[in-house]
Amino acid sequence: MDDITQAIDTSPVPDLVHRLFRALDARELEAGHMGRFVTEDVRMETPVGAGQGAEEARRGALEALAPFVRTQHIASGVLVDGHDPGAGSARASWNALMTHVYADGTVFTVGGLWDADLRWSPDGWRFSRIAVKPVWTQGTPPQVKQR
Repeated sequence: MDDITQAIDTSPVPDLVHRLFRALDARELEAGHMGRFVTEDVRMETPVGAGQGAEEARRGALEALAPFVRTQHIASGVLVDGHDPGAGSARASWNALMTHVYADGTVFTVGGLWDADLRWSPDGWRFSRIAVKPVWTQGTPPQVKQR
């Protein structure tokens, strides 16, 4: 597949979503590894704050996950639209069920929507903006300082 065909093909985007969620749950967030998922200038918008840049996204994810001993992020209905092959960009959104387990076994669950912009890179599609939008919650949310 040549570069132009790859830029047009958005079929790898759902895989990117699932790999990001798996990395979050496995805490595979070592320095420099966010480049597997995001651009260097990614913009993150989450319930605990916003940030700019891949390293800030990594730190923000680690802080958000810190109160929990386990998490499970499940994505469904990944839709890719707003695709502009000439610009090498696309937009995606998906539903997410995010389950967070505290050390005492209690659970905090969030159902929500993730909305993202993507940019084509030599390594494939990468998120250039991600917004996490909770729709409902159940349980006690963590006490996390706003970023």
